Amino acid sequence: MRKKRRRNKKRLPIIPLFFITLAAAVGFNATKTLEGMGIGIITYFVLYIGFIIWLKTRIIRKLRKSGIREVDQMSGEDFEKFLGELFKRRGFKVSYTATSGDYGADLILKDGKDIIAVQAKRYSSTVGVKAVQEIIGAVKMYEATEAWVVTNSHFTRQAEKLADINDVYLIDRDELIQIILNKR
Repeated sequence: MRKKRRRNKKRLPIIPLFFITLAAAVGFNATKTLEGMGIGIITYFVLYIGFIIWLKTRIIRKLRKSGIREVDQMSGEDFEKFLGELFKRRGFKVSYTATSGDYGADLILKDGKDIIAVQAKRYSSTVGVKAVQEIIGAVKMYEATEAWVVTNSHFTRQAEKLADINDVYLIDRDELIQIILNKR
């Protein structure tokens, strides 16, 4: 995976250079002067900067619409209730476990024959291996067929590796935003 990223970094400057050269060629062909070339290059940069600004405002609008910043301010219990309501709207039957002594699961979702044990982690930093270990322990306790860990943050590589080995489904900040935006 790292090797692919390095290769992409080497190829990346070629693409902008191609478009800059194309803009210069269009400007030169339109005016048959070097000034036209300069105007073509300047036009390219203005359009490129405009595109970047548009893209960033689109991302900001998406974040505002999702309400993820409000989620970031919630307590752990409020986050669990929020997720419960979110999953109810998605068609799951939701039951909450006790706040203490929950054996690693905060929510139990039922969808037909499937029973899903969910560990909710509202963190301001990355979620580590402990959350995955807790939900693995809860699977047998609640006779669950699936295990999920949901966070408003991201997961460490070690947590992702352990989850992959144990078939635990991880829902990070990006996927949670998508779930919130796609709610029914």
